[in-house]
Amino acid sequence: MPSPLPGMNPFIEQPELWSEFHSRMIVAIADSLDDVLSRNYRVAVEKRVYLSQTDEQVLIGIPDVAITSSPSASSENISSTVVVAEPQTVELPQFNEVQERYLEIREGITGKVITTIELLSPTNKRAGEGRDAYLRKRQQLLSSRTHLVEIDLLRGGRPLPIKGELSADYRILISRSDERPQAQLYGFNLDQSIPAFGIPLQGKEVLPTLQLQPLVHRVYDKARLELAIDYSQTLSPQLSAQEQDWVLTFIE
Repeated sequence: MPSPLPGMNPFIEQPELWSEFHSRMIVAIADSLDDVLSRNYRVAVEKRVYLSQTDEQVLIGIPDVAITSSPSASSENISSTVVVAEPQTVELPQFNEVQERYLEIREGITGKVITTIELLSPTNKRAGEGRDAYLRKRQQLLSSRTHLVEIDLLRGGRPLPIKGELSADYRILISRSDERPQAQLYGFNLDQSIPAFGIPLQGKEVLPTLQLQPLVHRVYDKARLELAIDYSQTLSPQLSAQEQDWVLTFIE
């Protein structure tokens, strides 16, 4: 069963579903590119690893120790009292290892990375080590001769930096190394299908087309996400009344 919505499905953004969807989409994109790329290239699945703090609000207390002395009656008769307070129970920050997968299109013979394809995760769009790690990697790519394809299928969070404003639920950025700082940006909303776009390669090669929309439907079907999604739940960010009415036309 494909996703009931014609475009991106915002209910997949649930934390318990997105990780699985992300992993399956990365593999689906790689398989789709394998079908259209020449044998001069190969698609590699890579991963970025970092530690993420699970609770940013942890407060660490330090127990007080008080030492007091009573006045001495004489130099030969010194009396002192040491009072130690009971220790407080505190919690230390907990960290989880986070792995984010992305794709690299490499030249078959030399192994040179021609294009990097990133499918953003929620951690890339909110403050913290996930965003910081991604921004560092992004800046390295934008300073290199590697093309960047950045796919944002998340309504929530803070968009990645670009110059200028774009009002859209979702974004796809195509940054060719030979055209920087200019780049192509596809913006589309909840009620629109995901646009197909060309994957930049070397020189004047004919660009293979990546069609994400059928891949989203295929992953939804293969993962049987209809069994895991409660379409009556409230989303974050919330849908507007108009968007909610539009969604209901497809799921009722």
